[in-house]
Amino acid sequence: MVGRMTDPRELLLTERARAGQRVAALEREFAGIAEAAGAGGTDDEHDPEGATLAFERQHTAALLDQARERLAAIDAALARLEDGRYGRCDRCGQPIGADRLAARPAALTCIRCAVLPAPLARVRYSARSADAVRVRAAQPAGTSAPATAMTTPDRTSRTTSHG
Repeated sequence: MVGRMTDPRELLLTERARAGQRVAALEREFAGIAEAAGAGGTDDEHDPEGATLAFERQHTAALLDQARERLAAIDAALARLEDGRYGRCDRCGQPIGADRLAARPAALTCIRCAVLPAPLARVRYSARSADAVRVRAAQPAGTSAPATAMTTPDRTSRTTSHG
C-alpha cells in the first residue's frame, strides 16, 4: 500500500507503474496458457484438461482486459492533470474529494455522482458478453446442463396407465 501521497502526479505515476506491471504479468500468463494449450496437440473438446485450459485462457483474457482498461484510465487521469481538469467531476463539475482521489486516483466523478445511475451514453455494451449469453441459452440440456434440467423426464418416455 502506498500510504497517503499528496502529489496527484506521484500517486498516478505509482498507480500507472503497478497497472503496467499487472498488464505485463497477465500477458506472460496468457502466453503461457496459450503455449500449454498448443503443446502436445491438446484437444479442448476431448481432453479433460482442454476445458480447464480454455477456462483459464478466457479468465486471464478478461483480467488482462480489465488491467488494460485500468492503465488507460490512469493515462486519461494524467492527461486531465496536464489539462488542469484533474480532480473535477465529469458530471457536475464540482471538486472530487481528496479521500476519493486517494482511494481511486483515476476517478471521473465525485461520490455524489458516482452513486447516480450512469447516463445512457456511458453505459458500456459488450458484444462478447451478449454473445456468451446467447450461446449458453442456445445450448441443449445434456450432461453439462444443471441437475434440474437433467432430471426432467422426457415426454416420450412417460408411460401412463388409464387402467
